[in-house]
This record gives sequence, C-alpha cells and structure tokens, in this order.
Amino acid sequence: MDNLKDRASKELVQAQKDKDEMKMSTLRLFLSAVHNREIEKKGRKEDANLTDDDLSEILRREIKKRKESIEIYLKGSRPELAAKEEKELKILEDYLPPQLDPAVVEKIVQEAINTVKPAGLKDFGKVMDEAMKKLKGVADAGLITKIIKERIGL
Repeated sequence: MDNLKDRASKELVQAQKDKDEMKMSTLRLFLSAVHNREIEKKGRKEDANLTDDDLSEILRREIKKRKESIEIYLKGSRPELAAKEEKELKILEDYLPPQLDPAVVEKIVQEAINTVKPAGLKDFGKVMDEAMKKLKGVADAGLITKIIKERIGL
C-alpha cells in the first residue's frame, strides 16, 4: 500500500488535472508539512525518510488545526471561512485510517483502566499511555480522554 505522502502526491497531480483548487491547496499544505518534517529530521542527523507513524502524526496535526480554525471562525461570525476549513478537513480526513467504533474504544479504555488501576487524577496519564498503545491512530484522542475521565471520575 502506498504511504500517505505518495498517495497525496498522486492525488495532487490528479487535482491539478481536474482543476480542483480546494483539493490542490489542501494537499499542497499537507505535503509542505511533510517536507518540513523531513528537513527537520535531516537537521537532527536522523534518517530523513518518514515512517507511517510520522505521516499519520502530521495528518492528525493538520486535521486538528482545521477543527480549531472552524471553531474560531464560527465564534467570530465568519461562516464562509469556517465552510472553507470544513472542506479542507473533509479532504484530509479521507487520508485517515478507519476509526474504531466508539464501543470498541470504550472496551479498550476499560482494559487500560483495569491494567493500570488508577488511584485518581494523578494516574490519568498512565491510563492514557496504556490506552494509546492500542488506539493510536485508530481512535480520536479527545474521545479517549473523555472516556477515561468519565470512568475514573474526573
């Protein structure tokens, strides 16, 4: 299977052929973020090739930026800008791996809680770490946080 960078590059070329301005600009921003990470890794004398985890992290960060922008634009009564960000968000979300069903996420979080046996707020991070071992990239961190807080009584 192609990695995210290769897939985005191919789809950028297709978007250019189709004259799809929104998809072109969104994919260019994503590929620019990928390129910047590669440069950063070279600067630290690391292997510049990005792993699938690196690419997924960049993608999740770009998606988070869009979600935050949508919220800000809606609060600032700028629905036209929020609509643009929503379109970009939908394009980027197509690159995410399929997300787990919330019921499955709850089950895995409960397993993490049973493993860690938290004694309160101070153990939230331990539970989160344990849950993320199985859920990283396949479940929304916000959902995981919400479930943990509900289950350990925060």
